[in-house]
Order: sequence, then C-alpha cells, then structure tokens
Amino acid sequence: MFCGIVNLRLLLHVLFEDALKIEQYIMVTDVVNKEDLKKMAPVFGQLSFDNHEQVVFCNDKDTGLKAIIGIHNTVLGPALGGTRMWQYNSEWDALNDALRLSRGMTFKSAITGLNLGGGKAVIIGDAKTQKTPELMKRFGEFVHSLSGKYITAEDVGMTTGDMDLVRSVTPYVTGISEEIGGAGNPSPITAYGVFMGMKAAAKHAFGSDLLEDKTIYVEGIGNVGEALVEHLSNEGANVYIADINQDRLEEVRDKYNVAIYGGRNIYAETMDIYAPCALGATINDTTIHQLKAKVIAGAANNQLAQEQKHGKMLQERGIVYAPDFLINAGGIINVYAELENYGKQEIIRKTENIYNTTLEILKNAEGKGITTHQAAFDIAQSRIDARKNEK
Repeated sequence: MFCGIVNLRLLLHVLFEDALKIEQYIMVTDVVNKEDLKKMAPVFGQLSFDNHEQVVFCNDKDTGLKAIIGIHNTVLGPALGGTRMWQYNSEWDALNDALRLSRGMTFKSAITGLNLGGGKAVIIGDAKTQKTPELMKRFGEFVHSLSGKYITAEDVGMTTGDMDLVRSVTPYVTGISEEIGGAGNPSPITAYGVFMGMKAAAKHAFGSDLLEDKTIYVEGIGNVGEALVEHLSNEGANVYIADINQDRLEEVRDKYNVAIYGGRNIYAETMDIYAPCALGATINDTTIHQLKAKVIAGAANNQLAQEQKHGKMLQERGIVYAPDFLINAGGIINVYAELENYGKQEIIRKTENIYNTTLEILKNAEGKGITTHQAAFDIAQSRIDARKNEK
C-alpha cells in the first residue's frame, strides 16, 4: 500500500512536470509573430511553393552536405535542373531559392518544347572552401535515391568536373565532360541563347537586331556572363561589366576590351540594354523605378522579384523585358542532348530558335496588352495542360 502511494505520487510529479513543459511550450508559441509563424510553415505556407510535387532535404554529417532538391512538376518528363552551391544567409533563403528555381525550370523546359519537367537543387555552403569530392559524391547518392525523377546538372558554384564526380555514383546527371560521353559545359550555349534573345528584343524595341554601338551593361561575369560579353564585343556593342569579383572584372576587361562599371548604382545608368547575369530578383521595388534601360535581357533566373507586379510595372514604363526562362534556355537544350542523343548542330539550331520564339512572344504580348512574362508563361502552361489532359 505504501509503495503504491509513493508510485502514485511519483507519477503525479512526472505528469505535473510534463504539464509545465507543455504550458511553457504553449506560452512560447502564443507569442510567435506573423513572420515567424510563416517560417514555421516554410514549404506549403510560402508563395514560392507553387504546387511542387516533392521537396527533398539532404543531410550528411560526415561530408557536411546540406542540400535541398525541389521537384516542381513532372508532367512533361523527369525534372531536370542544375545544382547551385551558395552561402545563403539562412536555410529559409536556400529553400526559397530552390523552390523558385525549380518552378522556373518547369516553364523553361515547356516553352522550349522539351519533354522535361522542372527541378533544381541547392547546396548550402561556400563552393570555394567547402566543396569536396566526397561532398559531391554524397550529393549524387541522394540524387540517385530519387530513381530518375530528378536529373541534375551544373549551375552556380559548380563545374563540369563536379558533374563528372556525381556521374560516378548515379546516371541521373547531365552536363558531364565530352570525354565521357556528355555535351560538356552548358555555359557557352546558355550565353548564345541569351544573345539571340537579346537580339530579338532589340529588334522589337529599336527596329533592328544589330547590337553595334548599343550601350549594354552586363551584371555578373561568371561563365555565362563572360561568354555573353564575348558575343556582344564581337558585334561591336559598347559593353560595361559589373561583378563583385574585381580580379574577374579585370580579366574579362583585358580579354574583350570592354569597360568596368565604376559607379555605385548600375540601375540608374543611361543604357540601351540591361543584362542581369548574376543572381535573381534584381528587378524589384527599389530598382524598377531607377531603371533607364530600354530593354532587359539577361541570363539570370527569376529576374523579377514579383513576376506579376514587376512585369506589369515594366510594361507600364515601356521597358521591353525578354522573359528569363525563355532566353536562358540554351543550357538546358545543351544538356537535353545527352538524354536524346542529338549532336552540336541540333543544339545550335534549337538555341537559335530562341530568337524566333522571343519575337513571337513580344509581339503577342503587345497585341494582347499583357506582360511579356505572362505571354511566355501562358504558352508554357498550355503545353503542360495539354499533356496532362492526354494522360
């Protein structure tokens, strides 16, 4: 009897302690503000989650890998999209980037006529100091675990060599070296597609697609940015370049005889064409009122911070915007060749067709009185819907 009383008291003590913990938890959650509450539902609760099919979180203590794979849509085919390695300010930023980028890949493949869905991966970390062969192989194993639903490729912070490492553990990767049967570095083809899209936008805005003597500011001089600068320099454009890496700027300046932008606000400079080729969302509430460019055509993904709002504002200001997911599709055309086994000649033909598609969309948008982004989006979505209705 005495023993039973002691046990009962012990049980009541434990229950009381648990009740206090629950009460403390309730008290904590009761004072969560609106922004923090949104972050407590960081996937389904945010705008960039646009009916994604699957989001995969990859973690490996031994290699330090922290990655997120976003699979947006697989109606047209497996989700293909590059892997980006970046030192994000927060995991929230990394997730948002993965979701926005994977969504963009869906429409990029659709509007280009490829039988691919949209996916993207981000690895959290500094590619210069934290990327190792072991980390890349471990990431490849996570990709392999998806059994081909997601196919990866090269993006910011990645190289063709990195994709070769991923290929050593999974076949679900493109953009590998030509020596092992791949199409090689997609950056030159991406840049060529942007160049063709820019020429189409120039024809729409200025009446001619000749870029000679046009003042063009290129922001972001990575692999794609440099290749674009080469095309523009060869055409005789007046090119200004901007980047956070001063050594890189000087290298590209000396190589192509272009000018380094030395001002403080690139958006407020008088120019014919602004080419964003770094990270996205450079067209936002702050910059859009400062822009003096007549045309926006660049390689960056998700250039509009808010697609509907900022697309409309560009339209109202009379600035011709070449939709990013259309004109930067050269890279995915290049890596798609590995899946469909077509050669360089067909890659170039498909990439050059970006010119015709861009002209068609710009004219269509003008005729209907809608934004160029909406015109491009509608074409891509109609192709997805048609395929979905066939099933």
